[in-house]
Amino acid sequence: MCSFVFTIMLNKLSIKEAHDGLVKKDFTSVELAKACFDSIREKDEQVNAFITITEDKAYQQAELVDKKINSGKEIGLLEGIPIAIKDNILVKDVKATAGSKILANYVAPYNSTVVNKLKKAGAVIIGKTNLDEFAMGGSGETSNFGPTKNPHDLTKVPGGSSSGSAASVAADETVCAIGSDTGGSVRLPASFCGVVGLKPTYGRVSRHGLMAMASSFDAIGPLTKNVSDAALLLETISGIDKFDSTTVDRKFNFTEHLKRDIKGMKIGIPKEYFSKGIDPQVEKQVKEAVKKFELLGAQIVEVSLPMTKYALSSYYILMPAEVSSNMARYDGVRYGYRADSGNLLEMYLKTRREGLGEEVRRRIMLGTYVLSSGYYDAYYKKAQQVRALIKQDLDKVFKLVDVLVAPTSPTVAYGLGEKMDDPLTMYLSDIFTVSANVSGVPAISIPCGKVNDLPVGLQIIGNYFDEAKILNLAYQFENNLK
Repeated sequence: MCSFVFTIMLNKLSIKEAHDGLVKKDFTSVELAKACFDSIREKDEQVNAFITITEDKAYQQAELVDKKINSGKEIGLLEGIPIAIKDNILVKDVKATAGSKILANYVAPYNSTVVNKLKKAGAVIIGKTNLDEFAMGGSGETSNFGPTKNPHDLTKVPGGSSSGSAASVAADETVCAIGSDTGGSVRLPASFCGVVGLKPTYGRVSRHGLMAMASSFDAIGPLTKNVSDAALLLETISGIDKFDSTTVDRKFNFTEHLKRDIKGMKIGIPKEYFSKGIDPQVEKQVKEAVKKFELLGAQIVEVSLPMTKYALSSYYILMPAEVSSNMARYDGVRYGYRADSGNLLEMYLKTRREGLGEEVRRRIMLGTYVLSSGYYDAYYKKAQQVRALIKQDLDKVFKLVDVLVAPTSPTVAYGLGEKMDDPLTMYLSDIFTVSANVSGVPAISIPCGKVNDLPVGLQIIGNYFDEAKILNLAYQFENNLK
């Protein structure tokens, strides 16, 4: 058994470091889980990264791994490793609130496919993390369970909607976490919190058991302390799934390709991502990172994505339309919160008015409007046409370059409450991330420096199913240039 001080430090380990320690019997899986729970008890009253803690279930999982180790059997890389799950992803017999009052007491009846794969790999689920309500928000402030705070500065937002997942990793409350990304909801909090966040290609990872926000945009991805951990988690959770017809059979060993030489790799710098509105200090950090890629022999090519300027507008028409459809199920009849009322119609209205937050109701109304008779062609249909043009832009540019490099966010983390009264300004935080969701391509955010002691995120965007390239470039930056 390790000392108390050593136990506290275990929560700072990466997946690989924790695995090596378990194999060498430097500590047990139970001690590793305890270190995370001790960190949660110490910090989470302020950070508010977790909604539900599954301590008893976690220790049960950890004990099974310890028995396996003690019996002399080999363990997988994720066996015994603590992981946190965003609270819009189902874990059987655990509350799944989506950060909303309407599901405050809802208990998941089955596991999502991603959770099934993590459990099969032996990961220890320690709890469900806070998020913007139903993943609708970019700051982590719209949760019914209170805002998550940035561990680097508790007066700042952690980014959203996977706010709790990113903050829990940054605060060393867990070894790694899983989030979901609809318009940047993994990458933006990764950028603000100074961790690694990966959005896979649409269809790479099953969405079965993820509470749908905008079904043609949603993607589940990892938040980790380094790039190799992100690669390992992607390997674990990806693959075809009979419960999700959008998934494809493209399993790949990403960790084997991390150390490849990037000499000769063509890196595209889209000029539209370095336009008016970006913080000059953020731009400086990103451009310095780009220069460092040249030291490893990569070729830097300026490219243009002219339809990028329409990506945010297209996204904020199409996404609310899908939200309007997906949120119709929360009516107080089948499950979740139900308001008392004298008749059925009033019960519907009162339940949604009381059970859903302001941002969720705003997006439902926007989506219902653009889908309504007389406006469908002018808004929804036109936005779908623009979406096709954005995809064409990327198809053309990926014939010229291997990857694209850009800022993840135009700014570092801003103050809590700073943008809550101005939704349009809040939506602008997604300006550099939404294109990857609109088109379905993969993208990763990695830390590349700091401005005023707050992390800056570097975004690497790849072609369809080209996660290996973006992970390779991210790994080389992290290990050779940072």
